[in-house]
Amino acid sequence: MRCPYCSHEESKVLDSRPVDDGSSIRRRRECLKCDRRFTTYERTDLIPVMVVKRDGRREPFDRSKILRGLVQACGKRPVSMDDLERIVADVEREVTGRGDREVSTLQIGAQVMDRLRRLDDVAYVRFASEHRRFRDLETLVEEAEILKERKRREAALRAQVPLLTVETGPTKSSQ
Repeated sequence: MRCPYCSHEESKVLDSRPVDDGSSIRRRRECLKCDRRFTTYERTDLIPVMVVKRDGRREPFDRSKILRGLVQACGKRPVSMDDLERIVADVEREVTGRGDREVSTLQIGAQVMDRLRRLDDVAYVRFASEHRRFRDLETLVEEAEILKERKRREAALRAQVPLLTVETGPTKSSQ
């Protein structure tokens, strides 16, 4: 593995651990020349999935593009990089796990927005405004209203008392 600081080709692995639910391995390395440390990720090389752009062009799926868009949408928001990496890993797993050789940017964007909506409202609206290409302020306000109504419904559902309670563990009658 080439050192990102001095380009030396030899390094030693200090630590390895599974990440992304075991689908990747994170390795902490140290360069044998400059002694600086860096992190690498090892992932299984799957059948390449092609992304169909809005204009019909096709290009290989690139998880870093999703991460860049999320970082931009979450600028100055209280969202951790771990949360963003988790979203990217979830979307990548879903896209590659479907078995389709092609997926549209609209499908990928919808998956990202669904996960981002649960994480941060402002970041969601920022991402949605770019992904859906809002034409005017009215469309943006409509999307914000839809988001507010969805949040209200979700809060109401969480506040409801469940109709059935499920006992866990042994009951007196079964002992």
